[in-house]
Amino acid sequence: MESAGTAKTSVSERGSAARPAARPTMDYVRPPLLALSMLALLAALWAGLLRFGWGLPAIQPGLYVGHGPLMVCGFLGTLISLERAVALGEGWSYAAPVLSGAGALALIVGIPDPIGPVLITLGSLGLIANFAAILHRQAALFTITMALGAVAWFVGNCIWLAGIPIIEMFFWWTAFLVLTIVGERLELSRLTGLAEENRRSFVLSLAPFIGGLVIARQIPAAGLRLAGLGMLAMAIWLAKYDLARRTVKHEGLTRFIAVNLLAGYFWLGVGGVAWLWFGEDLTTFHYDIMLHAVFLGFVFSMIFAHAPVIFPSVLQRPLPYRRAFYVHSVFLHLSLALRIGGDLCGWYPGYQWGGLLNVLAVLVFVANTARAIATARSRRERRASATAAAMQGRPG
Repeated sequence: MESAGTAKTSVSERGSAARPAARPTMDYVRPPLLALSMLALLAALWAGLLRFGWGLPAIQPGLYVGHGPLMVCGFLGTLISLERAVALGEGWSYAAPVLSGAGALALIVGIPDPIGPVLITLGSLGLIANFAAILHRQAALFTITMALGAVAWFVGNCIWLAGIPIIEMFFWWTAFLVLTIVGERLELSRLTGLAEENRRSFVLSLAPFIGGLVIARQIPAAGLRLAGLGMLAMAIWLAKYDLARRTVKHEGLTRFIAVNLLAGYFWLGVGGVAWLWFGEDLTTFHYDIMLHAVFLGFVFSMIFAHAPVIFPSVLQRPLPYRRAFYVHSVFLHLSLALRIGGDLCGWYPGYQWGGLLNVLAVLVFVANTARAIATARSRRERRASATAAAMQGRPG
């Protein structure tokens, strides 16, 4: 059980105390949407194993090519949109996760294109609308950064909807996740009393990243390298100024969050170096490093860090910290190191087995999270039963 100090720090880690609660009338929408995002995650993992060549049934013919869209748009896009809707507390704001979730379901069951991509693109447009409302409430550097992430998702979806191969537009989807996460961390950096000159250095790291995205469509070699420079600069900025540098010295949940954040910044830096080094050389192994150092190493480290705080706010159920959470965290980083080592050496078994172990790490995360929620619920029910029994035993 976390101490009072740990609980206080974990709330401040997300800044949730300052955000308005969602309207009670929308409570019933959250669990199905979260379940839909988790279904998209599981389908994406299955599709990833198919792409590695593991002998699994395809379920439906198009699932093989659905790995990227299901992971980025179906799982992460729906989850991020749901979190924004909860923060806004407006009924209309749930259109974004509903649309992206419906699009993911269309991809999973194999409904012919363009139904799935159209729904997901509309969902990303809904997320932009959500951020327009957020910016109206509070126009700050961190909200602008996250809004740019929503715009990047929409741009990438439009390119995907137009039939452009993902390998020619993946950087827009990458920007969606990087800018969203970096913006959230920038919001929390205010708790450290961040100086104005340090905010300027953040903008200087953000500028080449965004500029590289724009250039990459026409001049991939220059654009991807410039964006990689921006990612590396943001990783260094986060490692230097993020609140995690202080909270890693604490205990329990607070330290777990900080450890995952710092590990994620390392992988973001690795991704930046890979983009700088390989540029437009998108052969299989190089492309794998450029994508998964960011999508797995950085993004899933952030998910592991924030799940004990995000899930309770969405589900209105506690997710108590357990030391077993370190299992899926360590498992992810070791398996990713094996996979990237295989990429660098051109060693296909290392790449293939690393990918399989990545999937298992994520499944362990899902199992650990579900077990923690179920255990908390069981304890709460036992306490309620004990209290009721005690009340019934009192004399009238």
